[in-house]
Amino acid sequence: MPPPNDEPLNDEPSNDDWSTRHSVRATARRTVDLVNVLCRDRPGPDPETVARVLRAHGESVPRPLTAQDIGELRSAAQLLRQVFAAPDTDAAARALNGLLRRTAGAVRLTSHHGTSPWHPHLDSDDEAPWGEWFLASSCLALTVLLWDRQRPPGGLCTSPSCTDVYLTQSGGPPRRYCSRRCATRERVAAHRRSKS
Repeated sequence: MPPPNDEPLNDEPSNDDWSTRHSVRATARRTVDLVNVLCRDRPGPDPETVARVLRAHGESVPRPLTAQDIGELRSAAQLLRQVFAAPDTDAAARALNGLLRRTAGAVRLTSHHGTSPWHPHLDSDDEAPWGEWFLASSCLALTVLLWDRQRPPGGLCTSPSCTDVYLTQSGGPPRRYCSRRCATRERVAAHRRSKS
């Protein structure tokens, strides 16, 4: 399900491979896509739009999402935006520590009764509410990315016309925009201002 600007859900190709679908990077990409769709629309996204994003990332959505499910997911997304809004590594770590204290249960491994590879969970159980699952799994992935890279796991797009979050790349200069489209739009606007 492409976001409203018709760009792919993330900067990397989708990987439907059973063994990598629950990787840290895949979970972080899912986090970005869900935060963006859940925080973009006011008062909230259509449940089927959210279900399409979940399915695009290999998640099972066995029943239609309810207004309560969307509310819980949206609350989790707004909390996760704090991590992306952090101005530096220390602030991102403090934001993650606060969310982990608030939401994390004991680390446990699950294969969802053999339907996925073994992977860690911090939510209360495999049947945890959507919001609890989303916040716990996202915090775990973003924590590992910060730990591995020693830099914030992502950021907020600096384009004034965009509210999306993005993942930082593993190397290169710091990223400022969520997509090439936003970067190009801002370069064109700056060029037009300089010509005025």
